[in-house]
Amino acid sequence: MGDNGALMGHTLLAWHAHPDDEALLTAGTLARAAAQGHRVVLVTATDGALGMTSRGYAASLAAVRSAELADSARVLGVARVVELGYADSGLGRELRPDPPQRVRLARAPRAQVVDRLAALLREESVDVLLSYDRNGGYGHPDHRTVHEVGRAAAASAGTPRLLEVWMSPVVARVMGAGRGIRPVGAPTVVVDVREYVERKRAAIRAHRSQLAADGWWPRNNDWMTRLPRAVLERVIGTERYVQVGAPAGMPVRHDVFEGL
Repeated sequence: MGDNGALMGHTLLAWHAHPDDEALLTAGTLARAAAQGHRVVLVTATDGALGMTSRGYAASLAAVRSAELADSARVLGVARVVELGYADSGLGRELRPDPPQRVRLARAPRAQVVDRLAALLREESVDVLLSYDRNGGYGHPDHRTVHEVGRAAAASAGTPRLLEVWMSPVVARVMGAGRGIRPVGAPTVVVDVREYVERKRAAIRAHRSQLAADGWWPRNNDWMTRLPRAVLERVIGTERYVQVGAPAGMPVRHDVFEGL
């Protein structure tokens, strides 16, 4: 399906673990869908309060990241942002105690999270759900939970298409925790987002707290977005997905709505 597919008016929902995941993993796809006239909805599971940042942001990181998420969504043309509000589980080997009157996503009742996402899928009559593979892309426990919840919610809501982000080991390492992670399967949807790479750059940079560091060495996200456009297009100009339940032998598609 080309740009004329915008006449069909589909709805795309991107289901992410933390603020900034949408920018790093699916921003080009979201910007492309919005530019073609489709409805784009962004749902984040956690507040991202345990994300890496400088000391200057640490005290109020959840509120900062919520504002940054809104900025990123505006850049990408997202029509609706929903924050489920679970506490960030962090990357440590041991799960921290829950904050007062909050629950960390990895500890939240799974059925509750599934029901909340499935309700949004039904409410929005979502055609395509973007989620993560069983590795959660790079092994973060919140990403793995998003994978499990995405699978169950899509089945519960009868969502026509579930696409899971296919992340190369190189991109996983850029995100900071991907050593030893191998991609799951082979991509079946490969989206050229070079036309939207400047929006993707701007969306990543909207998450200012995730660019900040106390030392002299820049964060991976920071240096990546400072690359010349021609180089950036090669690094993040293609976004890849695996379509769950795709028929054997299905040719690679180049648009998330193709065939709907």
